[in-house]
Amino acid sequence: MPAQPALYDVPDGKGGIVPALIQVTKRGQIFVLDRRTGEPLTEVVEREVPQGAVEGDWTAPTQPYSVGMPAIGVEPLTEASMWGATPFDQLYCRIEFRKLRYEGEFTPPGTEPILQWPGFYGGMNWGSVSVHESSGYLIVNDTRSPHRVQLVPREEADQADAKDSHAGLSAQYGTPYGAAKVTFMSPLGIPCQNPPYGTLTAIDLKTKEIAWQVPMGTVEDTGPLGIKMHLPIPVGMPTVGGPISTSSGLIFYAGTLDYNIRALDLATGQELWKHRLPVGAQGTPMTYISPESGRQFIVVSAGGARQSLDRGDYIVAYALPKGQAGN
Repeated sequence: MPAQPALYDVPDGKGGIVPALIQVTKRGQIFVLDRRTGEPLTEVVEREVPQGAVEGDWTAPTQPYSVGMPAIGVEPLTEASMWGATPFDQLYCRIEFRKLRYEGEFTPPGTEPILQWPGFYGGMNWGSVSVHESSGYLIVNDTRSPHRVQLVPREEADQADAKDSHAGLSAQYGTPYGAAKVTFMSPLGIPCQNPPYGTLTAIDLKTKEIAWQVPMGTVEDTGPLGIKMHLPIPVGMPTVGGPISTSSGLIFYAGTLDYNIRALDLATGQELWKHRLPVGAQGTPMTYISPESGRQFIVVSAGGARQSLDRGDYIVAYALPKGQAGN
């Protein structure tokens, strides 16, 4: 569970409401629970998951799946899912895919490399969700980034420089193994699976169905081998920070790999406004109304996008011109 839950009173279908807790996960699963009792308000089933862990490890035979809510970005990968900017890196990704053990979600790590999907960036990340109360829309962003994972025997792991917990080799002290992990990418530094690599999704909490889903972010500030492409192609890039929504039906979002903050139409997901930030942002915007002037402000912290060398220390605020109503 990468983020704080959202509290929302959902309709009970009988003219009343039930106090609910909405929890997103790095598995792309969304759980809706009665916050008084912890009981699921949408259907949850236990499904069998792959077994075959290394000696000394233990895996549960089943895991919970929130089938009563949409799962975001978790369609199983296949060889046909492998993608590339050129035929050569697509061929590389297809070959590497066939080398990996992949039996779907919860494929247990072992001394032979496995494919972890969703990867450990998510699914959902730390941004959590926004609930637009008057419409009953749940707004959630996601990341789609598989990882290659392999357990390394203790003797070998102790000889390596195991300092980075996100990439490379992690020591896992007190266990028989270190863990070697890397994002599953082509030699050009492009994710091996087909895009989008991140989206923004609106879910209607009354119907429990996706109202719309749009790719979030462009390759304007990233590209093959880390070279910025300077092209606003809406591929949909990994996202981190969360969305906010306003009573007038706007969604503000800034947690993309390109250096922009955006306003989208709550009803359709259409981009209505975009503004360039000095560097990328990884946090969730906030909004407030000044008690002195009555003007509404949108504020975002921009310290640098993930996987970008451009860093800063900015707090950027936006407002409508004086005399215009807030949102």
